[in-house]
Amino acid sequence: MHGGDEVVAALAGPPQPLDWKFSQVFGERTAGEEVQEVDIISAIEFDKTGDHLATGDRGGRVVLFERTDTKDHGVSRRDLERMDYLISRHPEFRYKTEFQSHEPEFDYLKSLEIEEKINKIRWCQTANSALFLLSTNDKTIKFWKVQEKKVKKISDMNLDPSKAVGNGSIASSSNSSSPKLCLANGSSLDGSYNNLSHDFSFPPGGLPSLHLPVVVTSQETNLVARCRRVYGHAHDYHINSISNNSDGETFISADDLRINLWNLEISNQSFNIVDVKPANMEDLTEVITSAEFHPTHCNMLAYSSSKGSIRLIDLRQSALCDSHAKLFEEPEAPGSRSFFTEIIASISDIKFAKDGRYILSRDYMTLKLWDINMDSGPVATFQVHEYLRPKLCDLYENDSIFDKFECCLSGDGLRVATGSYSNLFRVFGCAPGSTEATTLEASKNPMRRQVQTPSRPSRPLSSITRVVRRGTETPGVDANGNSFDFTTKLLHLAWHPTENSIACAAANSLYMYYA
Repeated sequence: MHGGDEVVAALAGPPQPLDWKFSQVFGERTAGEEVQEVDIISAIEFDKTGDHLATGDRGGRVVLFERTDTKDHGVSRRDLERMDYLISRHPEFRYKTEFQSHEPEFDYLKSLEIEEKINKIRWCQTANSALFLLSTNDKTIKFWKVQEKKVKKISDMNLDPSKAVGNGSIASSSNSSSPKLCLANGSSLDGSYNNLSHDFSFPPGGLPSLHLPVVVTSQETNLVARCRRVYGHAHDYHINSISNNSDGETFISADDLRINLWNLEISNQSFNIVDVKPANMEDLTEVITSAEFHPTHCNMLAYSSSKGSIRLIDLRQSALCDSHAKLFEEPEAPGSRSFFTEIIASISDIKFAKDGRYILSRDYMTLKLWDINMDSGPVATFQVHEYLRPKLCDLYENDSIFDKFECCLSGDGLRVATGSYSNLFRVFGCAPGSTEATTLEASKNPMRRQVQTPSRPSRPLSSITRVVRRGTETPGVDANGNSFDFTTKLLHLAWHPTENSIACAAANSLYMYYA
């Protein structure tokens, strides 16, 4: 999505809307099955290659899946693409392993229960075929290493099979022919072994009744997850984000008021780089809601706030980055202010595009795409929940208005996606001139609730500061005329880094789609 690319895209026209198909489901519920709270998925993340997928749940577990359809060919996918090899099969994943990442804790100083729920998972760089990832709950971040280890087995005992008799004892000429009375613990009553004197020596060849196991390393392997480091006691408030740096050495963790910078190798020390806590807490007007490092510039990161603004900061400017390098916010339309204005303006998630040029943000009503070179306003706005505007009072009463929906971008930067209620998710085209706005359901028939959005004339392609507003639907009802179910919400989803494949969580089920 650079300048040259935009010219080419403008000449070729916008890409065609994708035709999404169901791929797989893990943990599918049977009709009427009750979902256990601990099984509800709370985090999803692909690794950089897209060959591994991790999910975290409210029970503190991390489950890993690995891609299988690329391995069967015996050649890497990249090599197959160079050979123009046609892969007809869609992306397929299988269960790899799972481990208990966090346990419920109790903070005795604050008389506070700390949930085991996994808030975020981030993959780290792999090394020596081992997988590394960070997982966090509200207070503690952990660094995990998952590796295949060869299984050690007892192959045999040091018995000579030729001397073995039926009952497993050893027939040996050194044994006395006279009968001995033996106790249950194996000691003998004749006194020869009962009172060991200093001149006792083992008979030649050792004691025939002493059987030692022989341990060998078999070719079988099993996956072992080991917690390498625990980064704790650095946040007074709940951690909402963790993000790896492109330098491969550091990462950030963010809570409501502070962002800390860590080194992966050092777990007992972190540096506070952003602190928005006022001297008097009564003066508090906004909190940090999400933070992410730039994908390629190790000195840049962005964080969003509950007031709907995004701040881009440069770590080279100062040690404490309270002053931002750039501020992105949309001016409030005159006369539109209401009691709910600030609540629905709060940004729940931000994501950088793969090339780092754009930032995608999700607030309660919309998805917004921002160009980091243009801070006057978003370059595109996609309406996700406009039909809920008349229902804001009800949503406030049942706390749904505080739901935090995540967002994601495709690897090529041409599309964005986010979740909604009734286990629906939306995919929008963000290329110049695109009118793509697809509504999909997290089920085995994703196109069941497909809504045909009438195309709208967009601004001339020469206009760089285009503003697209799409996705408005019939208020209060879905495509089938059904009212929306606010108890089933699709909060978490992730886009495969190189292909049009989306993984999303509907309660305890992980659904995967491809196009």
